Amino acid sequence: MSHATAPSVSHVKAARRWSLDPVLMMFAALTVAVALTWIIPSGTYQRDAKGLVVPGTFQQLDKPHDLTALLPAKAAPDAARPASPAAIVTAIPAGMVRAAGLIGMLLFLGGMFGVLRATGALEAAIARLATVTRGRVGLVAPALMIAISAGSTFLGLISEYLLVIPMMLSLSRAMGLTPFFGFALVTVAAKIGYLCSVANPVALVVAQPIVGVPILSGLGFRFALWVIFLGIGMVFVLRLARQRDETSAVHDAPKLTSRQRAIMLVLAAGTTILVSGSAFLHWHYAEFTAVYIALAASIALAAGLAPGKAVHHFIDGMKSMVLAGLLVGMAVGVEIVLREGRVLDTLIHALARQAEGLAPVLVGHVLMGIEMVLTLLIPSTSAKAALSMPILGPIAQMSGVTGQSTVLAFLLGNGLVNTISPTSGMLLAFLATGGISYSQWFRFALPLVGLLTVLALIAMAVAVLTHY
Repeated sequence: MSHATAPSVSHVKAARRWSLDPVLMMFAALTVAVALTWIIPSGTYQRDAKGLVVPGTFQQLDKPHDLTALLPAKAAPDAARPASPAAIVTAIPAGMVRAAGLIGMLLFLGGMFGVLRATGALEAAIARLATVTRGRVGLVAPALMIAISAGSTFLGLISEYLLVIPMMLSLSRAMGLTPFFGFALVTVAAKIGYLCSVANPVALVVAQPIVGVPILSGLGFRFALWVIFLGIGMVFVLRLARQRDETSAVHDAPKLTSRQRAIMLVLAAGTTILVSGSAFLHWHYAEFTAVYIALAASIALAAGLAPGKAVHHFIDGMKSMVLAGLLVGMAVGVEIVLREGRVLDTLIHALARQAEGLAPVLVGHVLMGIEMVLTLLIPSTSAKAALSMPILGPIAQMSGVTGQSTVLAFLLGNGLVNTISPTSGMLLAFLATGGISYSQWFRFALPLVGLLTVLALIAMAVAVLTHY
């Protein structure tokens, strides 16, 4: 290695100092969650038939703080107890059971990619694309980001992009860029799409009816935000194009063979089926998993792989996703600890009181801040809407903040924090799929999230002042 490219000792030490092991991070999050159940008083809201919170029904629950509370036990339905220290480990299998559908999907996705990698067709197709486009990153990257972000903001696609990440990593290498460029391209585009949620049914179908506004209404303002935010995201991603890796660049790849073309057609058909099923048939993890199994079999058949070899590659691919599955289960475990400790309702009750009696613009900002705090504890968009919207909606209305602006505060707070939250199971799955460390992503994404947060606060002020 030449002197110009060799990392200095200080750089190596800095990388180690900034390196955060994701499993240890999740153990730390579980420990903090257990501690919060001892520190924060427990309480509960009544729920209606749909499971939504009934405003004004909060009541505090007594819970023991003696030595008996250290033992693992379930509280009575109308009582509470702090989480036992044992919950740091018992919440992990409980979280994996709760997230079994997502974890199973991740494993079978890995299996499908194991078969696909064995054929070499994806790498050949990516190399050919790099040759045809002559490595024009400034044209290819924005076009891909618009397509990915559009799927997220209009259709609510997010887990589907786990399929795209390995493709973008290969494309980055073929264009002489670092793999992180491909990962950032997908993740920034998808997260900004979800953040603005122009017509995202996953977020809007739950949140908007609760505050009394028509489903998918108000999309003009959110569309303008999406255009602005995505443009900023593109600038941040394209800055990474300065980090070249010419040793991996492909300059003259041959045309695809007939088998390779057949495999890519199978992959394209599978992707189309996934997107269509998610958008129009409301498919979820079980259906996605079935598609991945069918894709693996179809790819093996098109490649002419022997059944025994195909199964071997499938199992190897599944092994590569074990870490992602574990992290997802641990992230869900954090929420389980907080829910069973009955502290989430107390938190939303205490946070909501901070918005009472403030000027409307400040109320809008406080609502966004509340959603940011809740997103650290409840990464699920729909679950958070069901908990927070019934409480924050009436407070916002009494303060002169419209229901549409309340939904915007929810979307912005949720999307900004989920972009970097260490408790977001989907972000952890993205990172594990791309082989990217959390610390590397955090260092890149934090300035972007900081800038978007400032713009989001301005957008909230405009929304409130114009009675959006």
